[in-house]
Amino acid sequence: MTKVILIDDEPLSREIIKSYLKAFPEIEIVQECGDGFEGVKAIQQHQPDLIFLDIQMPKITGFEMLELLDQKPSVIFITAYDQFAIKAFEANAVDYLLKPVAEDRFRTAILKWKSKVEPTQPQPIEQVLNTMSSVGAQQARVVVKTGSKVKIIPVHEIHYLEADDDFVKIHTSEGAFLKNKTMNFYEQSLDATQFVRVHRSYIIHINQITKIEPYQKETHLAVLRDGSKVAVSKTGYVKLKALLGI
Repeated sequence: MTKVILIDDEPLSREIIKSYLKAFPEIEIVQECGDGFEGVKAIQQHQPDLIFLDIQMPKITGFEMLELLDQKPSVIFITAYDQFAIKAFEANAVDYLLKPVAEDRFRTAILKWKSKVEPTQPQPIEQVLNTMSSVGAQQARVVVKTGSKVKIIPVHEIHYLEADDDFVKIHTSEGAFLKNKTMNFYEQSLDATQFVRVHRSYIIHINQITKIEPYQKETHLAVLRDGSKVAVSKTGYVKLKALLGI
């Protein structure tokens, strides 16, 4: 039996998917969820083979929900998104259903998924998340896990970001939080007028800088409002001066 979870804040949309799934008796709906928080818990509990995931939901988006998962199931997106997003899905071999979902299109998506020898799409999903990182709410906040809880960090509250092995440590006034992303990812997705890569290991929010001090061999230290000192490389200093107009 194939285990499926429906994650969509619109009850009518979930009812339509449930009615279409009646044509596939081998598929069992193990849970329905109305938002991404419920979705994360349900996926961790049931370990489904496939999820139907809405993108635009309250609290956190479908993309943000996926970023919180260590093991990602196969995903069929349900979306009212524009053509740019659809092209991203197509290019990365992740299927999607446009609202209102047509039954023949639904059947095609199911058959496409079932035809895969290994129906687990982790790499294409990661590619979609990276492709869509600059869309909508993704630009304005970062969603992280802290134990069993989920925290939403508005980007204006970020002091600086620090490379930490395979993670990025996001420093705020409430502490530091780990995110399973790369420094290059944040360098490309954060607002370049507010954040600057000053070192291979650091990205600074320029509003947090109080002064810049000389350090060693043409390097500097940026002193932040909370007293933190961040290394600034020679190249980073050039970029920082250009952004600050000094």
